[in-house]
Amino acid sequence: MRVQPITCLRPTPEHVAEFASLPYDVFTEEEARAYVEEHPTSFLAIDRPETGFAAGQDPHAPEVYEHATKLLRERQLDRTLVRDEKPCLYLYELTTADGHKQIGVLGAIATDDYLDGTLRKHELTLANKEQDRIDHIKALRAQTGPVFVAYRDSFAIDCIVDAARQGTPLYDFVAKDGVRQRVWRVAREVGVDALAVAFSTVPCAYIADGHHRAAAAVSICEERRAEGRVDDPAEAFLAVLFPASQLRILAYDRVIELPEGFDEETFLRSLAEQGFDCGETVPEALRPAQKGTFGLFVHGAWRELRWKGAGDDLDVAVLQDHVLGPLLGIEDPRTDARASFVGGVEPNELERVAGDHAMAFSMYPTSMEEIMDIADEGGIMPPKSTWFDPKLQSGLAIRRIW
Repeated sequence: MRVQPITCLRPTPEHVAEFASLPYDVFTEEEARAYVEEHPTSFLAIDRPETGFAAGQDPHAPEVYEHATKLLRERQLDRTLVRDEKPCLYLYELTTADGHKQIGVLGAIATDDYLDGTLRKHELTLANKEQDRIDHIKALRAQTGPVFVAYRDSFAIDCIVDAARQGTPLYDFVAKDGVRQRVWRVAREVGVDALAVAFSTVPCAYIADGHHRAAAAVSICEERRAEGRVDDPAEAFLAVLFPASQLRILAYDRVIELPEGFDEETFLRSLAEQGFDCGETVPEALRPAQKGTFGLFVHGAWRELRWKGAGDDLDVAVLQDHVLGPLLGIEDPRTDARASFVGGVEPNELERVAGDHAMAFSMYPTSMEEIMDIADEGGIMPPKSTWFDPKLQSGLAIRRIW
């Protein structure tokens, strides 16, 4: 892996807690508008600039991206953001209320690592979402939200990171989602070089979250290469790299509108024909305890489904290939309005979301090993297969690329 230090715009310590925000794509439009109304100087106002317009505004109109540029300029003028001109790496630690901790390295990854497969992906991207991030980067002339990357653990990197975290952190705050955020600035050349050398021994890494951000950054790089630019900042993109063993993946559940004329008994027989054991109804909300099991909530009751097929099948693929597609006609859950996804919640929340007009499937979480194995094979996972917890904050480093 080629990991490089960055120069960036970053919030001052006194503004960081108000400015940093969760990634743009974890908010619905309604949620984003409510958040920006309460936190108008947050990075989300820049990341989701349509929130500065009336409801119904085309989020991809030129004036929307112009508004993002205006807000970024304002945050520099009011000194929320300062320019860090010295090439640095940053250490980024997240600690949840229940004690989960993960520590990553924030810097830039070479675009060629993406193009040659050193940085591996496991999801397809949607053209419209990729174009949105392209237009956002071009308007701001900067990369903003980092790509979330995992690598197989390295003792050498762990040792360097531990040593570099002995000093006073640049940032130490609790974000709006309750996750403690600590960031250390690695500015000394010896520390930057040591991390770069250690990462050069990592044979490959994996996009955990941020496939559209990565694809957009690479697209801009290729466009600028075609223009004959050399030594261009777009030859790398903003990322945070974490050791895989530290990452936590929660379930990403499915909620599906009931088909017209839905008959539960017929549906259960069809599930059995597809290779599922369908248990009896149970009164309490059900979270599967092991791979190959699913909770089904429909008509006010839960039951457990057990897959009788191959044990190495990915659960989200089993559900898509044997239930959502053939039985419910949902061939592409990324674009089918009948399907929605709920990540990182307790199963009883699915009851509220499903109500009387939908069914819900509670899932057993996909593992990091499954993700890496599929990416190593060049495979693609179904959309919304993973919900990484906690989420990274955006706005901690804004990397200008021209």
